[in-house]
Amino acid sequence: MKIKLAVISVFILTLFSVQILFAQGYKIKTIVIDPGHGGRKPGASGSYSKEKDIALKVALKLGAKLQEEMPGIKVIYTRTKDIDVDLYRRAEIANNANADLFISVHCNSMPPGNKHVKGTETLVAGSHRLKEQDAAIRENADIKLEKNYKSKYDGYDPNKPGTFILMSLLKNTFRDKSIKFAKLIQNSYINRDNRASRGVKEQGVLVLQRCGMPAILTEVGFISNKEEEKYINSSSGQNEIAESILAAIKKYKKDIEID
Repeated sequence: MKIKLAVISVFILTLFSVQILFAQGYKIKTIVIDPGHGGRKPGASGSYSKEKDIALKVALKLGAKLQEEMPGIKVIYTRTKDIDVDLYRRAEIANNANADLFISVHCNSMPPGNKHVKGTETLVAGSHRLKEQDAAIRENADIKLEKNYKSKYDGYDPNKPGTFILMSLLKNTFRDKSIKFAKLIQNSYINRDNRASRGVKEQGVLVLQRCGMPAILTEVGFISNKEEEKYINSSSGQNEIAESILAAIKKYKKDIEID
C-alpha cells in the first residue's frame, strides 16, 4: 500500500510539473525554423528545381514574417544558406535553444507514373518511436519546468519512478501539441490558399523524434508535379505558404498560452 501511495504521489507531482509547461503564463518565446536538406543533400528534384532551394526560400520568408508580425518571438534557423546540416544537429540546435516549437520545411515527391499527385501534408513524430525523445527531454525539461530545477530537486534520477512518469507525460504532451499545430497548418493551407490536403500523418522522422518540444515537418507541395513545382517556386506561392504557416503559428500561440 505504501509503495502504491508513493507512486500515486509521484504521478501527481510530475503531472503538476508538466502542467507548468503549458499553463500559468506559459508563452511561446523561441521558434526554430528548419529548411530541409541543403548542400550536398539536395532532397527531391523536379523538372527544373531542387527541394533544398525551395525549403530555404520558404523558411526565410516565414522567419522574416514572424519577426515582423511577432517581434516578441525569437527566431532561430538551422541554416540560412545552401549548406549541409546533419539531422541530429538540426534537433540539437532546437534543444540547445530550449525552443518552444520546431518547424521543418520540405517538399514532397512521387516517382514516375504518379506525378499527377499533389497537395500538402504535415508530419509529426510516430508514437512507436517516442522513446527517442527521452534524451532531449532530459536536457530541456529542467530548464523549462523551473530555472533552478536541478539545484532545488537535485536533478533527474533515471532510477526514480518520477522520472519515468515525467518522461511519458512530456512525450505525450509534446505529441498532442505537435498534432494540434499540424492540424492548424493543414487547415490554413486549405482555407487560406485552397490547397489540396493530404492531412496530418505520423512518421518516424529522425529530426522530429529527437526534438524535446512540439515539432512538425510540413511538406509544402509536390515538386514532382509540374503545376505545384511552378507554384512552390514562385515568389507569390512561397509567400502564400509562409503566410499560411504564420497564421497557424498565431492560432496555436493564442490557443495554448494562458495569461
